[in-house]
Amino acid sequence: MNIFETQLIVNEKDLDELNHVNNVRYVQWVQDIAEKHWNLKASSSIKEHYFWVMLSHYIQYKGQAILGDKLTLKTYVIKSEGVTSTRIVEIFNSETNKLITTSKTDWCLMSTENLKPTRITNELIELFN
Repeated sequence: MNIFETQLIVNEKDLDELNHVNNVRYVQWVQDIAEKHWNLKASSSIKEHYFWVMLSHYIQYKGQAILGDKLTLKTYVIKSEGVTSTRIVEIFNSETNKLITTSKTDWCLMSTENLKPTRITNELIELFN
């Protein structure tokens, strides 16, 4: 399993009126880390031919993050079949190693040529295994 990891620090723009991270921000972070992982692993040629769109998204909150918290985000692909891929993102408090949020997102691979779903190639599957 190919795990990609990044870190961030919660800042004021991440907070809601209850002074903890807004649920919309978690969704943005899930999208951001997926994009970073794709950009790291996929060649320019691959990115010229393909892009991903989100089909469904399930997020489970297990804790909260507040201003100044250092977070570790981890992502990995658990399944790729046909035109869809399922990616997991886990967000931890870096100092306590407590799991704050998990998400499971289904993505569809799209062709830049015709803007239609396209079968995930073995080359792409191997990039994220």
